[in-house]
Amino acid sequence: AAVPTGEDVADRACVLGRGAATQLGRVAAPDPELERIDHPLVHFAVDAPPEAVWAVVSDVTRMPEWSPQTRRMIVRGRIGKGTRTLNINKYGWRVWPTTSTVVRYDPQRAIAFSVPVNGTVWSYHLEDLGDGRTRLVERREAPRGTTPVSRALIKRFLGGDAAYGAQLERDMRATLDRIKAAVERRP
Repeated sequence: AAVPTGEDVADRACVLGRGAATQLGRVAAPDPELERIDHPLVHFAVDAPPEAVWAVVSDVTRMPEWSPQTRRMIVRGRIGKGTRTLNINKYGWRVWPTTSTVVRYDPQRAIAFSVPVNGTVWSYHLEDLGDGRTRLVERREAPRGTTPVSRALIKRFLGGDAAYGAQLERDMRATLDRIKAAVERRP
C-alpha cells in the first residue's frame, strides 16, 4: 500500500491510531502503514463555536502561548496552504530550530504542518458538535516514520522514543488546555 502524503494524513488525522475512531465516534478503516507508527492524539471539547476556536488555532504566531515546547513561530507570508514557518523549540535545556510547511488549511476545520527535518505532520482539526461547542483535536503523525536524524537526536538528547513520546502527549494536552482556556476566556 502507498504511504499517504502529509495532506492525506492531515485529512484523516482525527480518525487514525490509538483508538481515535472510537474516541471520536467514527469508523476508520485501519491503515497498516500508519498503524505501525505511534500517533499521539489528544482532543478536548471547547465551549465555543468553531469560528472562535479557529480564530485562536489559525493564529500560529501565538503557538508559543499554547505549546510548552514552541518558543517562537515565524510565519513567512500570509497563512494558508504552502506557507512556510521557522520554529524555535525548547525542551529543558535543549533548544533547536525547525521549519514547517502548511500542508492543509481548511478554515474553521483544519490546519496541518509538515516538519521535514523529522518527518512529522502536526495537525489541528475542529469538529462542530452542533451545540455551540467544538471538538479540537491535536495530532502528530509520522507517515513515513521519523527521520534517522530525528531518531538519533531523540535517543541521545530527549530520553528515547518512549519517554519523549510520553512527554509530547503531555505537552499536547497542555497545548489544547491552554487553547481551550483562551477561547473560553478563563484564567
